[in-house]
Amino acid sequence: MLTPVPDADTFPRLLADIGGTNVRFAWVAEPGAALTACANYRCAEQPTIGASIDAYLQQQGLPRPRALAIGIAYPISGDEVRMTNGAWTFSISALQRELGLKRLSVINDFAALALGIPDLLPTQLHALGPGEAVAGSAIAVLGAGTGLGVAGLMPLPGGGWWPVSGEGGHATLAGQDEFEDAVIARLRQRFGHVSAERALSGPGLVNLYQAGAELQGQPAPALAPAEVLSRAEQGDALASQAIQLFCGFLGSVAGNLALSFGARGGVYIGGGVAPRLLKPLSSSAFRSRFEAKGRLSGFLQPIPCYVINAEVSPALAGASRALDLGL
Repeated sequence: MLTPVPDADTFPRLLADIGGTNVRFAWVAEPGAALTACANYRCAEQPTIGASIDAYLQQQGLPRPRALAIGIAYPISGDEVRMTNGAWTFSISALQRELGLKRLSVINDFAALALGIPDLLPTQLHALGPGEAVAGSAIAVLGAGTGLGVAGLMPLPGGGWWPVSGEGGHATLAGQDEFEDAVIARLRQRFGHVSAERALSGPGLVNLYQAGAELQGQPAPALAPAEVLSRAEQGDALASQAIQLFCGFLGSVAGNLALSFGARGGVYIGGGVAPRLLKPLSSSAFRSRFEAKGRLSGFLQPIPCYVINAEVSPALAGASRALDLGL
């Protein structure tokens, strides 16, 4: 299957990347045109996705689109979408009728991000350690934001790519030493099942800070993720410890994902947290933990890892590609 040619009847297109906290919009006027009218909003600003779309179109002075492509933080398996880490719920068919769309594509947000990977420029990537991608090989994608997203991108025999979405962020988190085991035990007391998302997300960074405080017999204040980052920059030992835990866990989970997908095409880290941790990640145990897989360490050593640091979310271009693939 070769890369599909965009259907001219699906333009102009509205593109949306919806996470647990923010929704990002962009507009594509015609085939081959660049993304324009890019804008970010907080999901909480509007009661429904339809209201958010209406507000965007009105503020940007745009007409109704002929097609809409949405990447959203939810496992798409039917007509109803009910966000895991957000308040919006909607029927895909009802939304299409409401907006009068010729086409509507709704896929997982990290599947959309995966589809946007081939269009990334070197300047939009920050390498974590060595490695060189094998052209035409599988790619793994993960990223921490309000939750932890996971996806893969598989090469097609005739050319082009196909996304593989999943809910790997809810896989069980494992410790690699006694201290990490103790941190996870604290989280287990709070949550029962300790998924990777409980540590590798914005709220997860706070969870790690609080667990570390409890283990030292100190108060565990309710903080925002940005406050943990700010405290670390000011030299707070507990905040710095939380970030180092985050980096180590991220390396382990990224290595697991690379093994699961056979991702010799590279591992790409998106989301809103990692770009704010570029310096700590580069000097942390991330890379050693990524490779520390016993007999398969040699398989992982050549695989490159990148943090996506792009001004416009690549998931928007990926959502547009989903329309072309008929997803």
